Amino acid sequence: MNKTRWGIIGPGSIAHNFASGLSECASGDLLAIASRSADRRAAFGDRFGIADNKRFADYDAICADPDIDAIYIATPHPWHAELAIKALRAGKNVLCEKPAGLIAGEVVAISEVAAQEGRLFMEAYMYRCHPQIQRMLDIISSGEIGAVRHIVARFGFNAGFDADSRLYNRDLAGGGILDVGGYTVSFARLVAGEEPEVVTGVGHIGASGVDETAFATLKFPSGITAEISVAIAMNIDNVATVTGSKGSVHLPNPWVPGRDGGPSDTTIEVTIGDETRVETLKHPEHLFTFEAEAASVAIATGKMEAEHPAMTPADSIGNAIALDAWRRAVGYGLSIEAPSVKRIIPGVLPSGLPEIPKKTVGGLEMSSLVMGCDNQDSVAEGAIIWDAWWEAGGNAFDTAFIYGGGRHEEVLGQWMASRGVVDQAAVIVKGGHTPYCTPRSLVSQLDISLDRLGLNKAPVYIMHRDNADVPVSDFMDVLNDLHKAGRIGAFGGSNWSQARFEEANAYADQNGLQRMTVLNNNLALAVMEKPVWPGCVSSNDASILNYLKETQTAHF
Repeated sequence: MNKTRWGIIGPGSIAHNFASGLSECASGDLLAIASRSADRRAAFGDRFGIADNKRFADYDAICADPDIDAIYIATPHPWHAELAIKALRAGKNVLCEKPAGLIAGEVVAISEVAAQEGRLFMEAYMYRCHPQIQRMLDIISSGEIGAVRHIVARFGFNAGFDADSRLYNRDLAGGGILDVGGYTVSFARLVAGEEPEVVTGVGHIGASGVDETAFATLKFPSGITAEISVAIAMNIDNVATVTGSKGSVHLPNPWVPGRDGGPSDTTIEVTIGDETRVETLKHPEHLFTFEAEAASVAIATGKMEAEHPAMTPADSIGNAIALDAWRRAVGYGLSIEAPSVKRIIPGVLPSGLPEIPKKTVGGLEMSSLVMGCDNQDSVAEGAIIWDAWWEAGGNAFDTAFIYGGGRHEEVLGQWMASRGVVDQAAVIVKGGHTPYCTPRSLVSQLDISLDRLGLNKAPVYIMHRDNADVPVSDFMDVLNDLHKAGRIGAFGGSNWSQARFEEANAYADQNGLQRMTVLNNNLALAVMEKPVWPGCVSSNDASILNYLKETQTAHF
């Protein structure tokens, strides 16, 4: 087996620990360092014997070096996702310091890119790779402590307030949850073996805007509960305990045994009834050696995941989702989550893709694929996919008055404003969902939707439902009034039967009005055998399809 050849981006203290651990690793070698600081680059290179021609001032250059197999990313938090994707797109395997992404969407993007490129992506929770964690799991799986009931995990310290420190800098995603909360959450999820269904929490947001202390309770589908605590402004016991129906297993030093050099000896305490057994685990290696070895072996043997219990991409996504929920519960919003922030992560899409083709609907040029906007709760989440969408030539977005209780229209509007594309986006606005499907509701909902979206006009307007109790003429009159007033462009209906659609256009022709030119029913390669929901109408019918073709009606 050839050794994995490593490059490091960011020569900070944790990179020194990784390099020290890597120096004891049998399956990997440190080859290169990248830093924009000449002094730090030189000091790191001198300490670890890195050749002068492998000391890079440019991140693109280290990623492009054909002699390097893997990149370890140890920059401050906000650059993790961008650099991980950059390295993966360059064909490198990636070990990225936690948190790999500031929000779950960024971790999803990294994971997708790794899968596309066929490369390993591993989040660097070094404690997971230490043998004590596997020993703990073996004790639990043996049944010695019975069925797991409760988990306690704590990780905190008093760093002392320093406004210039990354720990207290909101723009650098400081605070306890994102600095050390990932340890406690990943421990609880590992032991439970499932994702939490409930995450509640409280904490203290300090003067600099970050969480200085934070506490959370997790509940898992199996009934297992967990209490976790983190701090950057208070010393707490850094321990982990798993309590079962028969006893407990306790780790007095779960997170950083041997962080600043070997040995990384630990103890595990197993209590059954009144009896406690102490197991001593002797390991002369540096703590980071185990992580470096796990990643190096996986890469050298062509695997996309290191051996359990090291983090996997799916594991990292689940962890990020829980961390997001914890931050929301505490009330800690990141700077990047502000609506006006323009954070674009390059490389989410592969290079060389053909541009999405355009179609003309009612004089409006729009991409022939349309992006649904019914599941993004913040600009930071939505931007990850919408920026890539825009880059690929997509300019059409599908929204509705009811999506997210209005939140999803607001988020899209904020994104369009922050990117300056309000006038270029082809937005489909839908209103009049049952039970509020009346002519009066269409007008009032449209006003609210346009305000949320920051638009003066709905480029395309679609009635979200039909209401057979309302004469079709009443709907067509109000739709034409809105069209004449410049409030909507092309318009039509969703979940409208062919009969009602034809009746609406017959009325329009008889009265010199604008016809419905858009139909938005269910249409897929799969034929709908029964309505997906009550009132769902399918266009997967020869009669409707022929009608659409003959009348050149656009179908979304």
